[in-house]
Amino acid sequence: MALLPMIPELLKQLFLEPATNKFPAKYLPSSITQFLREVNEGKVGMNPPVKLPLRFRGKIAYEREACTGCTLCAKVCPAHAIDILPETKRMRIWVTQCIFCSQCTDACPKNGLSMSEEFLLADEDRYSEQRIVE
Repeated sequence: MALLPMIPELLKQLFLEPATNKFPAKYLPSSITQFLREVNEGKVGMNPPVKLPLRFRGKIAYEREACTGCTLCAKVCPAHAIDILPETKRMRIWVTQCIFCSQCTDACPKNGLSMSEEFLLADEDRYSEQRIVE
């Protein structure tokens, strides 16, 4: 008797479209990082991702020309993902530490930081150029 209320919900869910992304490739590749490398080189294609929601918070984009070196972004970062380089009055953002909270973009007085729509950030090398924003 307890299953009867669940049956209409089950039937409804069977015919709805999934709310998540399909796996990027038609078949599971032998190496995900090799697959992503080939995508970047244009050798293979990916399934198009689900449309990103408004105000999506992806990888931080940094405009060096707009930055004045005020260090407000580093002060408000709860994850301590931003290092200030004092010799150049610029910053280094460690994407592996970032929690994508967008507090640094809100604190920046010159709009030198913004949240991009880039979200495929997996990499084997913690110190690769994709994982560090300078």
